[in-house]
Amino acid sequence: MVTGASRGLGLAIATALHQAGYQVLLTDVDEPGVAEAAAKLGGWSGRLDVRYEAACQVVAEQAAEQPGGLALWVNNAGVLATGPSWTHDEATRRQLLAVNTLGAMNGTLAALDVMRQRRRGHIINVVSLAGLVAAPGETVYSASKHAVLAFSIGTLAELRAGGERDIHISCICPDGIWTPMLEDRLEDAGAAVSFTGTLLTPERVATRVARLAERPRPVVSIPRWRGAEVRVFDMFPRMSLRLARLMLATGRAGQRRQARRLQAARTKIG
Repeated sequence: MVTGASRGLGLAIATALHQAGYQVLLTDVDEPGVAEAAAKLGGWSGRLDVRYEAACQVVAEQAAEQPGGLALWVNNAGVLATGPSWTHDEATRRQLLAVNTLGAMNGTLAALDVMRQRRRGHIINVVSLAGLVAAPGETVYSASKHAVLAFSIGTLAELRAGGERDIHISCICPDGIWTPMLEDRLEDAGAAVSFTGTLLTPERVATRVARLAERPRPVVSIPRWRGAEVRVFDMFPRMSLRLARLMLATGRAGQRRQARRLQAARTKIG
């Protein structure tokens, strides 16, 4: 089960899992779009607004009734808003927390209701590198992802404390990804979505998700070295504040270069 799967990273994840042998359920608020995507994979689809707990529970129960039951649930649905925290109105903050944070919580708990009955299963929460560090230019988005990381690791610890060892919860934390959600933000002067200057492709991240589905780990960052790097910044917050302006500038310049390369490549392929 993959949320937010009508396009972008969600569709890439569903495709990678299909290729790995999973029968995939694709969900999204865009019902026509997700139905078209599912048809290409021979899977099935449904409309799901992850902000609502009851809706997630219904989908989990439907998935559990399919042959083989519900083995894997991927919380991918998310929204992005960039710029300084004081530039967002209350509605924007609520939307980010409702979709990114509560949506992942709702999906995780709905999946657990089913998986705990079977005593096995795996939940993968698509977090972000921004969930590992206080990301300037994405502060509210970053806060919504920090919460998902804490909820995921804490819930996994609770499962282990209760003796449930065959249910796994993983967080995957990629750097900036070239997706429709991000494409519109590349020229945002306040965005610092990729400090490396290199945007990942959805396919690269989806391939790692498929590997993670087979070999669960609590937290995986993409690329791996970036996870270690951003944790250093959290250890030395004064240094990271001094470097914030430089990271913003290099991140924006790198995003533009990468965007031009990817656009040129897509034009050539087309």
